[in-house]
Amino acid sequence: MITWQEGDPRVVWLSNGRLRLGIVPALGGRLLSLSGEDGRELLWRNTELLTADLRFTEGHVHRAVSGSLGDWVNYGGDKTWPAPQGWDRDDQWAGPPDPVLDSGAYTATTEEHDGTAAVTLTSGDDPRTGLRLTRRFDLRRDENAYRLTLSARNTSDRDVRWALWNVTQLAADGEGGTYVGGAERVTRLLAGTGYPEWEQRGDATFVPHQDVVGKLGFPAATGWLSHTADGTTLTQRFAVDPHAEYPDQGSRVEVWLEHPLPEPLAELGDLDPPARIVEGEVLGPLTTLRPGQETALTIDVEVRTCPA
Repeated sequence: MITWQEGDPRVVWLSNGRLRLGIVPALGGRLLSLSGEDGRELLWRNTELLTADLRFTEGHVHRAVSGSLGDWVNYGGDKTWPAPQGWDRDDQWAGPPDPVLDSGAYTATTEEHDGTAAVTLTSGDDPRTGLRLTRRFDLRRDENAYRLTLSARNTSDRDVRWALWNVTQLAADGEGGTYVGGAERVTRLLAGTGYPEWEQRGDATFVPHQDVVGKLGFPAATGWLSHTADGTTLTQRFAVDPHAEYPDQGSRVEVWLEHPLPEPLAELGDLDPPARIVEGEVLGPLTTLRPGQETALTIDVEVRTCPA
């Protein structure tokens, strides 16, 4: 079922009796609420900026933002960016923030057919990257899973080379952590205050919740990652291409952790973490796109709740 919630901002809700998704086109096409049958919120959302029904808190006014990491307005939730990230070269995405792909308004279309409710979100054309991003959510009746289909089209008149990069923010308070399927090949990518610790558990690498600001990459990821906390597991499954080149030293998955600090991190553009957050990040292969060409990535997301 699809319902539109009018107000500021406008929200489209998808529900099927087992899952409920709240999507805000005006905020970079973000998924900003995901809950199961018990109604518990599964995503991290910045409650200083958005209420439980995804309206702006009193006094907050949204605007498209550019600048350094310290200028980023982090609403939370699930969003799509281009990779690799960086501020040194034209072939790096200098965000977030970003006024088109991250904080710009996306258009939204909806459809319902054969027991499936779908929302397709489309960004504006970004002159810097040359990309137009599309995010499509498909939710089937009576399933505790949804499909997220991403695409990036080159709308410029030049060749560009990017990878799709989907970022899901979840709360990292208390016990819990993230499993990444695959052999124990871990790349230390970024240390704000340090690198996250990890351990191998069976056929997966486990990154527990911890107070650190830093990122790990997983070049041997086999196509799944799961975040588990508070009796709920959110699993993302996707295809990997063993012959393709991936960003960030070959990372197919990345895990970022952050927590509040006494002062912003000057070495990370004055990043000021608002909460204990873990990001489960899925990356597609780096793809050279001629004008008019596109690349796509499909992620199947499943929610499982353990009985109390």
